[in-house]
Amino acid sequence: MSGTGPVPGDGRTDEGPASGDTPPASPGTALASPSPDAPAPHADAPAPGPAPAPGSAPAPAPGSGSAPDPAQAGTSVSPTARGIWRGWRAALVVAAIVVAAALVGALLTGGDQGRSLDPADSTLTGSRALAELLRDAGVRVERVTDPAAAGALASDDSLLLVTGSVPLDSEELRQLEQLPGDRLLVGFDASWAWGDLAPGVRVEEQARPRSREPDCPLPAAAKAGSAYIGGSSFAAPAGAARCYLADDAPTLVSYRQGGRTITVTGSGEFMTNMRLAEDGNAALAMNLAGARPTLIWLVAPDVPEESPATAGPQGRSLEELIPAGVTWALVQLAVAVVVVALWRGRRLGPVVAERLPVVVRAAETVEGRGRLYRARRARGQAAAALRAAVLNRLIPRLGLPVDAGRDAVISAVAARTGQDAHGVAALLYGPPPADDPGLVALAAYLDTLERQVKDS
Repeated sequence: MSGTGPVPGDGRTDEGPASGDTPPASPGTALASPSPDAPAPHADAPAPGPAPAPGSAPAPAPGSGSAPDPAQAGTSVSPTARGIWRGWRAALVVAAIVVAAALVGALLTGGDQGRSLDPADSTLTGSRALAELLRDAGVRVERVTDPAAAGALASDDSLLLVTGSVPLDSEELRQLEQLPGDRLLVGFDASWAWGDLAPGVRVEEQARPRSREPDCPLPAAAKAGSAYIGGSSFAAPAGAARCYLADDAPTLVSYRQGGRTITVTGSGEFMTNMRLAEDGNAALAMNLAGARPTLIWLVAPDVPEESPATAGPQGRSLEELIPAGVTWALVQLAVAVVVVALWRGRRLGPVVAERLPVVVRAAETVEGRGRLYRARRARGQAAAALRAAVLNRLIPRLGLPVDAGRDAVISAVAARTGQDAHGVAALLYGPPPADDPGLVALAAYLDTLERQVKDS
């Protein structure tokens, strides 16, 4: 066959130039048939090297198809530090995000939410700090969880503190109403029915908790100054001290009735650990709660710890009902999964070089494809391939979208090169050439057009 180079691996050598520095051909040259009298030059033919030393193995001939010895290649795919990092970095990033989210959630929620206004609670909503301050001031603070315990401690020289979080039924309310001493009702709203604990006081409307000035003659409030209070505003009986107003309605009411002092506040934030150090909150809380030598602090009953779920007549837990063999079966199943994973897992080791039957250079594949087009006289397919390749390279250079239409491409090329639009249309979208010289000329014109667009 004319124009066919030597077959790789047959031991024959080329008679062409030894330099092998043949410049790359234009898009159309690979489709033209070379001269039958001149052998095809090999672009990758190695330059002649020094003669091998005596006793050394001769180097394999070019194109012989022999593959390098794996032992001599020294190539290995054993995992490296960089490869391990690249393979695991995505999983590590996801794990870091999950851990960070868990930590942020734990910090924001603060774990246990605590018991609001509980003198034994040290969370932000508790009041342990206030209880310690009162004890340091000589006040006896007694924490109770039911009215019966409060009744055992009550006296004329005591103060009963009840918060809005304490659930009380009508019987418990009657027990508290009969107790002697002063009363301090903290954080009450319209949903809480306090009966006759504070007669003559009713909730007017909700008030946003914020720092407010006392604006009243009550000594406990006047000495404390501004305080963080709100929650509910009240309608007070005649003669009552009306402090910390919200829209002209007090959020703290204090008055005397039946030989006792009754004080009601719309919220208890000023007594919590979180707000105690702000404004005059600590002074107001100590003035109100430390007015008597004994403070009976009634809080909601302690919630007992949940016992594990039991089942059956003997009250056994779910864990006790599971047969002992199930645990061993799960352990064996886990071991089997690990063994199968190790057995079927990918094994990394050195590269195994495979001896190829023949080595085909890229230039020969291009030449072979061109000869196939020529043998079948497929000038239309060859011209379409040339035009499609040129358009794929020109459209990005022209700044056009990938799906640009024919008219847009023709106008852009004509404007960039200064050529006539009809000539550009015939060159890029015209009919296929009628003969081989026409195909060669089309390739040359396309090459020139692409170079003009590139240089413009």
